[in-house]
Amino acid sequence: MAAALLLVYTVVVGLMGPIPQREILYETIRNLYFHVPMWFAMIFLFIASMVHAVRYLYTSKPEFDTWSVEFANIGLLFGFLGITTGMIWAQFTWGAWWSFDPKQNGAAITLLLYLAYMVLRNSIGDPKTKGRVSAVYNVFAFFAMVPLIFILPRLTESLHPGAEGNPGFNSYDLDGDMRRVFYPAVLGWAMLAVWMVQLRVRLKMVKEHLYENSI
Repeated sequence: MAAALLLVYTVVVGLMGPIPQREILYETIRNLYFHVPMWFAMIFLFIASMVHAVRYLYTSKPEFDTWSVEFANIGLLFGFLGITTGMIWAQFTWGAWWSFDPKQNGAAITLLLYLAYMVLRNSIGDPKTKGRVSAVYNVFAFFAMVPLIFILPRLTESLHPGAEGNPGFNSYDLDGDMRRVFYPAVLGWAMLAVWMVQLRVRLKMVKEHLYENSI
């Protein structure tokens, strides 16, 4: 309920409220309430997935493996939403859907790494082997994501906000009116993501319970 209220607030106020008029961005700056919070949610989900993968490696408890894979599943969903909204934004501001910008490339490789994680899981039949192998890969994928998204794009020329020649979302762009929408948007998207993970975990537990009782 809280997530829904925050997202309704984000949509209504974000699309109708005042914004700073900045060159290049103009009205497209409203995408800040969607694109960036979705990426924040994705990163949070991948962190949670990695943490639960480590916990599974230490304890071998199946529930940690379940939480790990579901955090990764919803993380992928939010990653694709983030990259899609980013491409739409790029078309309006950079003139192309895909400019092979370092951050775009890093984000795409990250999503491919986690898609490979899903393929790896589905290629292993034994639950314990699947859990341990995929958990190790999960940790690798997370630590590969860090330089791909946070380090390498800052070491090279980039069109993405914060790079040389392109405005970064700081006090110049993100004024007081936008902050009152942006921070609730980050919280709202993150809460929605966690709620979706909880639903998937509960559904999986119900299916397992029904299967055990039917044997």
